[in-house]
Amino acid sequence: MLEKALNYAFAVVGGITGYTVTRFVFVRTGMSLFSFTGICIIIIASLAFGALMLIIGSKTVTFAVAAVEKVEKLLLSLTLYELMICAGGLIAGLIIANLLSVAFMRIQIIGIPLTIITNILLGSLGVFLALSKRNENILEDRKRHSFTRKILDTSVIIDGRILDICRTGFIEGELIIPDFVLDELKRLADSHEDLVRIKGRRGLDVLNLLKDNSRVSVKVVKTKYDSSVGVDERLMQFAKDEKACIITNDYNLNKVASISGISILNINDLSSALKPLAVSGEEMTVKIVREGKENGQGVGYLEDGTMVVVEGACKYKGCEVDVIVTSVLQTSAGRMIFAKFKAANLSMAK
Repeated sequence: MLEKALNYAFAVVGGITGYTVTRFVFVRTGMSLFSFTGICIIIIASLAFGALMLIIGSKTVTFAVAAVEKVEKLLLSLTLYELMICAGGLIAGLIIANLLSVAFMRIQIIGIPLTIITNILLGSLGVFLALSKRNENILEDRKRHSFTRKILDTSVIIDGRILDICRTGFIEGELIIPDFVLDELKRLADSHEDLVRIKGRRGLDVLNLLKDNSRVSVKVVKTKYDSSVGVDERLMQFAKDEKACIITNDYNLNKVASISGISILNINDLSSALKPLAVSGEEMTVKIVREGKENGQGVGYLEDGTMVVVEGACKYKGCEVDVIVTSVLQTSAGRMIFAKFKAANLSMAK
């Protein structure tokens, strides 16, 4: 309703403008305003100006409404700190513009329009620069800043161990959750598959606990990346733009991000580093739970989840056996221990 009223207002203004311009021309040329020809010309000119202003006004109103909606969404997405930063940038830009306006005002004819344009451009530039630098701290160098801001990916939130790590105080700085990661968690939580739905809901629960109980600041950030691009690609691009590191336990994301020069904190690497190191010759007891990939191998697991591959233990499935460690393989995906029977070792010694 308001848009139609504004369009009609533009049309009325155009009609009045057409009448005024035509009347002015008639007076200057000495033509009669009240003759049949003069009245027809005035009516035609008024209608033409009105129609032209109606077209221009319709497009102007549509553009203005869209611009107001975008500005409203932007203002709602900004925090109080970011609004203060924008205000500071605007003030700085206007101060510089007004200093330049002292010289521009002396220019005849174009001085005033040039001053207005300068104020608009420099004011907008000040807001843009201030908003683009909102995450930087002038009291800290760039390298340290990059390690105080950490981005969580979907897998590490669902994993849940990040919550315990934060509670212990070993992680400092700000944890950032991009909006597309939050959207993926919501999508998983609404899945029709039971396992996927459980993972999604667990991730949302962990995220709420992080916000409530974590010793570090947790912030959800809105982004403007193309939704058709994969989550991992958007995550890496966001890390580059924010100059932050990514916390993950995704092996593939770890490798690709490392190649791209993005700092990665892998929860699995941390977990492996904290496990007691098994060395060759160490004795241990393990329960064989399944067959291995190679012929005759048996596989068991330690209490911390470390996989133990025992030579010739396939026939002892379901039994606990004493083994001796022969080698240890350490990867970002976890730790594997290779072992052989202790009895076999003793018989060889005899």
